[in-house]
Amino acid sequence: MKKAGLILLLGLLIWGCQPNNYPQPTLVTPYSAKISSIPAQTNSSNSLNIKPSPTDTFDPSSTTQITSSRSSASITDQPNWMSLPVIPYITPNSVQIFQRGQKLGNHPNAFSKVGDCGSTPAWFLGDFDRGPRYYNLGHYTYLQEVIDHYHGSFNRISLAALAGYNTASVLTPLWSDKKHCGMDESPLECEYRVQKPAIALITLGANDVFHLDSFEVQMRKVIETTIQHGIIPVLATKPDNVEGDHKINRIIVSLATEYDIPLWNYWLAVQTLPNHGLQEDGVHITFASNDFSNPLNLEAGWPIRNLTALQVLDQLYKVLKP
Repeated sequence: MKKAGLILLLGLLIWGCQPNNYPQPTLVTPYSAKISSIPAQTNSSNSLNIKPSPTDTFDPSSTTQITSSRSSASITDQPNWMSLPVIPYITPNSVQIFQRGQKLGNHPNAFSKVGDCGSTPAWFLGDFDRGPRYYNLGHYTYLQEVIDHYHGSFNRISLAALAGYNTASVLTPLWSDKKHCGMDESPLECEYRVQKPAIALITLGANDVFHLDSFEVQMRKVIETTIQHGIIPVLATKPDNVEGDHKINRIIVSLATEYDIPLWNYWLAVQTLPNHGLQEDGVHITFASNDFSNPLNLEAGWPIRNLTALQVLDQLYKVLKP
């Protein structure tokens, strides 16, 4: 029965990544109603952090920061990971990685996505390269600056993001796109060579529930490869708990702490949403267009994922810009 359940889960993951299930770009109509529970954004502090409030929105006034350490950390050392802020405080280590990457020729206004189908433009951030007709920032107009800065990366198809990818896949040359990559080049190495980004949004873990024993080892390789290229790895927690004990998220948090790199705690961002932002299968997140002026849209998992990803990029942009 357990094996049958894993096969069913794998089928659900793959089904959700099929092209026919991709959301089509949707024109959004401005929502003019006042959203009193979302204060206007005026704080430009580098220590800004966003976390869910009891009203299912995001409170820009939070200043909770992550305490980072370069020392080794076990997953058992992270009992309070669920309360870590959605948007991380950016430590000097990330700045040092960025500066080293600039010497290597990385582009300061480019980022890469590393993940499965959930990191492809149809789902993740693509609308923000398609123009304002496809998104509405609502009270988050301050994010337009970071959208302009990273223009071209949002709707780009990453060579390290494909349906079914896990930590092992992005490290294995067998899975790379041979139209763009060398025979012995992994999807991750290929993406970094072609894009030469300053930042990598790493959203791996959903497809690693079938390989829990190897997840930490493989994720370490992903992190170290990214840092070696002078690219800031941003690790994201996943919204589900398919494995039952949050092991993957605990490992992700532990590694982010150990390597002193940004943690995007997306798991926390969806906890106040209906069904925690998950569809009935408990795996895929709920969909709505990227109209952040509509409070109903901010009750769905995908707009919150895109909004908080923009906020992570904005946090980095404020720290890294000259």
